[in-house]
Amino acid sequence: MPELPEVETIRSKLGPSLTGRRIERVEIRDPRLTRPEPPEAVAAALEGERIADVRRRGKYLVVVLESGRHLLVHLRMTGNVLHPAPEGAEDDPYVRAVVSLDNRSDVVYRDVRRFGTWELLEPGELDEYFASRRLGGEPLERIFTAKRLGRALTGRRAPVKSALLDQRAAAGIGNIYADEALWYARIHPLTPAGELDETEIAALRSGIRKALRLGIRRQGATLRDYRGADGERGGMQDEFRVYGREGEPCERCGTPIAKTRAAGRGTWYCPTCQRAPTGARSSGRV
Repeated sequence: MPELPEVETIRSKLGPSLTGRRIERVEIRDPRLTRPEPPEAVAAALEGERIADVRRRGKYLVVVLESGRHLLVHLRMTGNVLHPAPEGAEDDPYVRAVVSLDNRSDVVYRDVRRFGTWELLEPGELDEYFASRRLGGEPLERIFTAKRLGRALTGRRAPVKSALLDQRAAAGIGNIYADEALWYARIHPLTPAGELDETEIAALRSGIRKALRLGIRRQGATLRDYRGADGERGGMQDEFRVYGREGEPCERCGTPIAKTRAAGRGTWYCPTCQRAPTGARSSGRV
């Protein structure tokens, strides 16, 4: 579930406290976390490294090491990175890894559903790694213009909601913020991405940035498992305009929010504010 705002919230808390710290010991309790690499090998490679920075790329946490290596942490559905370690972490069955630092504090990786991954890249491998995954631009950077977004969507027959989820148009957007962005832009989620005109593309860019910035200000959305690095809940769930609000009135026009599916994902929208494209049903499941 963690999307760009949730990962950025974690990064902003971890960066100041981890930068400059040396990794003393690494315990990887779940071999699935690093597969196909053996967890013992990854742990041994990390021990003795000093953390130079903590960054984010899309939904990835990027731990920059002074050796030039990078540890990529992808939280997937239920991953959390907590620092300092919360009380009771020693006996928590969902703690999958513990990183002990030179200031006697621990960083805990907790993941209920075990979908998260750690990948240790050697120097020079980072750019190729992200290129191979066709990761799009960062939507909050200045270079993420309407023209650039339009080029990424040109010729795409897939629904715009699906196009946002596949990460090629913009990195870091998931189910929650795609729905919110499309509501702000007044675009139906099943509209073919390649059929958006210049005005709609500009509105979509604006909607994406507005939804993501609000998510960061509210420290992400806590629906079930997500917590910030300090263990605190996010507040974005109190700001949702459409996501998860089926049957509730649209805050803009009062029409009950409807639900459909796009890319196999539950998708919420306003049937009045977000008119259905020709040939698509405006309500119910598609």
